[in-house]
Amino acid sequence: MALAEAGARGRLLRWPRVLLFGDSITEYSFQENGWGAYLADRLVRKCDVVNRGISGYNTRWAKLILPRLITESTSADSVVAITIFFGANDSALKDLNPKQHVPLEEYAANLKSMIQYLKSVDITEDRIILITPPPLQESAWEKACLAKGDKLNRCNATTGQYAQACVQVAKDCGTDVLDLWTLMQKNQDFSSYLSDGLHLSPKGSSFLAAQLWSRLENKVSALPSLLPYWRDVDHTNPEASLL
Repeated sequence: MALAEAGARGRLLRWPRVLLFGDSITEYSFQENGWGAYLADRLVRKCDVVNRGISGYNTRWAKLILPRLITESTSADSVVAITIFFGANDSALKDLNPKQHVPLEEYAANLKSMIQYLKSVDITEDRIILITPPPLQESAWEKACLAKGDKLNRCNATTGQYAQACVQVAKDCGTDVLDLWTLMQKNQDFSSYLSDGLHLSPKGSSFLAAQLWSRLENKVSALPSLLPYWRDVDHTNPEASLL
């Protein structure tokens, strides 16, 4: 059978998608031992895990580009879940990092704006998971800042205020939320979760993956495995199994 004929007979295979939208903590999530790579491995025969992490971005910029990433006409219906993971840059101290800083009230409003946009393209609240920024280990991040000739430009207490705002937005809008800032600090010494005081270490990535999977699993559990297991293919008539 010619390939063109096989394609005409068979239904187009469309992989559902889990979309990861965030800053550098998301962008780096496909690195070795990354939390995004873990999810992709768990879901490889069920859906694509798409990394749309953009290093250095805050919610002010993110809400502008979200409509360029997802529109109703570009298969928003195939998105089974989306994570929105911002705040580590928004919570930068205004005096020391005015470019990335976003005021607390605007941060919350931007998150709500992104949720409203997703709803407008029929991605419902039950498919959205907000993730708060992780805690900041100030001494390690100060060392990273000094190495670049900068002063310490974030503090953990301020990051916590943004985390609380993220949790409140989720309550107000009816979405899931993963309060990473609080959960990581249940272990008093959370420094091992971070590689440089801000970004996740392999241990932190594993922690996030496990916490996120518990919230994601019910959203993807009903997805069928795409294409039959190889032992179930009728080798005498593969078209019957595969088209």
